[in-house]
Amino acid sequence: MDLAQLPSSRMDLRVPDPRRWKALILLCTANFMVILDSQIVILGLPSITRDLGMSPGGAQWVLSANLLTFGGLLLLGGRAADLLGRRRMFMLGTALFLIVSLLSGLAWNAEVMIAARALHGVSAALMAPTALSILTATFAEGAERNKALAGWAGIAGIGATAGLLIGGALTDGLGWEWIFFVNVPVALVMLVLSPALLQESRDLKQRRTFDVAGAVTSTLALILVVYAVVEAPASGWLSLRTLSLFAGAAALFALFLVVERRSTAPLVPPRIFHLRALVGGNLVMVTMGMLAFGLSVTISQYAQLVLGYSPLEFGVKQAVMPFMAFVGAYAGQAVVTRLGYRPVAVVSVILMGTGSLMLSQVSVGGDYIGEVFFGLLLFGTGLGAGSVAALAAALAGVHERDSGLASGFSNAALQIGGAFGVAVVSSVIASSSIGPEPATAMTEGFRAGFVACVVLAVIGLAVAVALLRPSGRRGRADNTTKHSVPFR
Repeated sequence: MDLAQLPSSRMDLRVPDPRRWKALILLCTANFMVILDSQIVILGLPSITRDLGMSPGGAQWVLSANLLTFGGLLLLGGRAADLLGRRRMFMLGTALFLIVSLLSGLAWNAEVMIAARALHGVSAALMAPTALSILTATFAEGAERNKALAGWAGIAGIGATAGLLIGGALTDGLGWEWIFFVNVPVALVMLVLSPALLQESRDLKQRRTFDVAGAVTSTLALILVVYAVVEAPASGWLSLRTLSLFAGAAALFALFLVVERRSTAPLVPPRIFHLRALVGGNLVMVTMGMLAFGLSVTISQYAQLVLGYSPLEFGVKQAVMPFMAFVGAYAGQAVVTRLGYRPVAVVSVILMGTGSLMLSQVSVGGDYIGEVFFGLLLFGTGLGAGSVAALAAALAGVHERDSGLASGFSNAALQIGGAFGVAVVSSVIASSSIGPEPATAMTEGFRAGFVACVVLAVIGLAVAVALLRPSGRRGRADNTTKHSVPFR
């Protein structure tokens, strides 16, 4: 029997790739750069808006254009990796990332900047799922993969903090152009090292045929969902505009399901939804995204608008959260390997909810150690461990031929969850900012935002308990697989 046809749990006869840990560094660097770029642009946006003469609406599209293309194309990017080659698509995404970084830094007007950011979303939709897919194919399910996923999840938090630190320094010192130019040398190094460290892999048994109708309907549906969520706080959740967008997305998703049932080479094969851990892991990932993005927006605004921190000062003081996310990720992967996904996910969501509850007690005076530090510490620990548990569950038992698609699902779940989290928490903050003077009103709004995060954590707890149940055969993540190498 061809080894490419064996299920992942029976690939234990393969020799491990001796370059796999060096490859992991390269893949985590890609994840780091995608997250760094999204964070760093937020800090540079005021300067970009001023220098390019952008309206407030145009400035918002610098962020939204990237979010729409990134979120909308993740499934297509992951599936393209499965069919055309994971290393090939990773390098294509990296090359495009390099080009659009140059174009963004050289942008001479608002239209060029917005177009460049939309193209950046395309590059990220190729890089992120293919990098995670290569990681999945390179490391066997079990202890080694859990360690690799801990690095992947941990580096994400560091990238977010680095974006705040580096973005403030570059914007103030060299100008906003350099928040984009800094990507260029890193992307060049990644392109040079990819052929040496990454093996090409794709399923040779599958036809290299794209489900065009499925790709179009799923991409448009995802774009409408993200757009509706982004616009909802301004338009109103029950406005005709918002409801029409959600209705359009629902209709497209229904059409997508019809197309997939009739397609001979579906973009999303129905078999993938038979994996209970994949469905549960991705739903937990949605709640993780809602919590992570929702709390980050709230604490950032509270620290800068109420406590008066500069972006750089805030970046330094909130570094405890990503640091503990890194620690939590590595502690969590060890427990996942021994006890399975659900215990880690449950404890992680409880920690995130407890941290949010502690932060809901912030005041106008704002004592950092007494009111902020320990809440961020608990939240970061839960975020790191929970992300590893959700990722490990979402990728468990997935056949290598579908690893790109499964990785696309995980990235899409995080992005859509993040968009929902920001929109929901922002709406709560806006409707709850009531008080006799501005600082008090804002603080009341931010306290309500943290309470909203507690509610999201309760939802995440219910999802983890209900959907990450141990399987009948084994409830643990430590499969018999020891080694795995991508097939050619």
